[in-house]
Amino acid sequence: MEPIHKIIFGDNQFFGINHMSQEKAQQLAEKFFDINNIFRIYDTAFEAGIRAVMLNSNDRARDICDYFRKNQAKYADIAWYPSIPYPHKYANLVAEKGIFPAIKEVLFSGNTAMGTMGLIGMGGMAVLGKDAIKMMQMLIDVEMKIFAGLDVKVIFLQNIITDLMLGYDLKDVFVGYCDHIKSKYNALPGLITQNMPHLLGRLKSWNIKEVVVCSSLNKIGYLMSPDVESYVEAARNNDPSEYQLMAMSTLASGAVPANEAYEFINRQNIQSVVFGASSKGHIKETVKIIDI
Repeated sequence: MEPIHKIIFGDNQFFGINHMSQEKAQQLAEKFFDINNIFRIYDTAFEAGIRAVMLNSNDRARDICDYFRKNQAKYADIAWYPSIPYPHKYANLVAEKGIFPAIKEVLFSGNTAMGTMGLIGMGGMAVLGKDAIKMMQMLIDVEMKIFAGLDVKVIFLQNIITDLMLGYDLKDVFVGYCDHIKSKYNALPGLITQNMPHLLGRLKSWNIKEVVVCSSLNKIGYLMSPDVESYVEAARNNDPSEYQLMAMSTLASGAVPANEAYEFINRQNIQSVVFGASSKGHIKETVKIIDI
C-alpha cells in the first residue's frame, strides 16, 4: 500500500465548525465568508511544507476545487483527500422528499442528457430495484465530480455513514465501497470513524485490507469510543501495510494545548495527522511539532 502523507491540512475552520465554542465558530465563518481568505490560508499551509488537503464535499468545495483546477500548474504537487458525502445535503433532501426521491434527485439533477444516460447505463435502474451497493457507488460518483481533474490520493467515507454501516455489520457494503474506490478512482479507500478499535477489528475479520482509517485521537478521549487505552492498543498492534491510521481532533477542539497534544500523538503508532488552522502562526507551530 502506497504511504499516505504524514501531515494533511483539514477544512473545518473554513466552514465555521468548532465543536467547543459557538463564538469561535461564528468568528471563523465570518473570516472565511470571503473565499479568497481560504485560498490565502491554503498558500500559508503549502509554504509551511504541507502537500495534502482533506476537503469535505460541502457547498463551497466546488468553488475551492475550481480554483485549484484553474491554477493547477501552481499546485501540481498537492494531493487531495476528499471526504464524502456532505451529510446535511442528504438529510435535508430526505426530510423533504423521502429517501428514494431524494436519491433520484441527487443522481439525475444537474446532469446532461448524455450524463444521465451514462448513469442509467452504469446501473441507474438500481434506484428502482433498491440495490443498495450500486446506488452507493453511483452516489459516490456524483460526489466525486467535484474533485475531477485533481490528484486524489484517498477518498474518505464520513463517520456518520461509516459508523452506521459498522453498527449494522454491513460487510458487503464496506467491500463494495472499497472495491469501487480502488477500481474506478485508483485511490485508497478511507473510512472516518468514532470507534477505530472496533472498525479495525471488523475489517480484519472481513479480510478488507489496504484501507486508511481516520479517527479522533487525543489524550482526553474526545470523540473516541470506547476509550483512549483501546485506541493506543489498537494502533500499537496495527500493521501499516494493511491499515494506515490517520489522527484527527488531536487538540480535542482546543481542550488540549498543542505541545501537550502532540507529545501524546508523537508516541503513537500512526501514519498521518490531519489538522485545521486559521492563522500562519498556528500552522507553522503545528507542522514543527508533529513528529510521527
